[in-house]
Amino acid sequence: MKRIFAVIASVTLYVTAMAQSSTVECEDTCRHIHGIDLSHYQGTVFWEAVGKAKVSYVYLKASEGGNRIDPKYKMNIDLAHRYGLKVGSYHFYRPKTPQKTQVDNFRAQCRPMDQDLIPMIDVETTSGLPVSAFRDSLFTFLKLIERTYEQKPLIYTGANFYDRYLSGALHGYKVMIAQYTQRVPALKDDLDFMLWQYTGKGRLDGISGFVDKSRFMRDYNLRDIRFRHK
Repeated sequence: MKRIFAVIASVTLYVTAMAQSSTVECEDTCRHIHGIDLSHYQGTVFWEAVGKAKVSYVYLKASEGGNRIDPKYKMNIDLAHRYGLKVGSYHFYRPKTPQKTQVDNFRAQCRPMDQDLIPMIDVETTSGLPVSAFRDSLFTFLKLIERTYEQKPLIYTGANFYDRYLSGALHGYKVMIAQYTQRVPALKDDLDFMLWQYTGKGRLDGISGFVDKSRFMRDYNLRDIRFRHK
């Protein structure tokens, strides 16, 4: 009897987990606007299949720090456009690398003419800097990015990282928060973030491994992160 109850409990937990997962990862059933971000880590992407999936946008890694570039970036951005996705580019920020060097690296890859969406800055590490020094470094960089592209970038960061290092500091910026749970992130300062990256283990036709998936919150949509061309 105990074994039967254990089996029933396991099945119940599995069904509940699947139901919750489908609630969050709901491209086929919900009205949220979904998208992905990826880099060379996803390997060769079959963009024709991705273009047929129910995702509306993609952020592609362009660069990191002062001299790293994503080897798949140029091919990915060309093919993503070809198959109808709205495309943006992101830079992984390294707080101890000179800001102008990083801006120059990103600008060499992320050309305005190729962008549908505003640049995104991936902020995941303080590189051991104290909070005040980290923030000074980051905001110097963000101002240079804004000056370069004549618009503020989207900021990507994790919920825990935000609460620890950036709480109260990003008002006025559009923000994507990563939190891989069934629960919508609730930040300490109640920031009205625009996008939620809800899984790092998403599946999508055309991509052989896991992919990060995100969706807009509430009534936000692609117009809110549209790249403004001159």
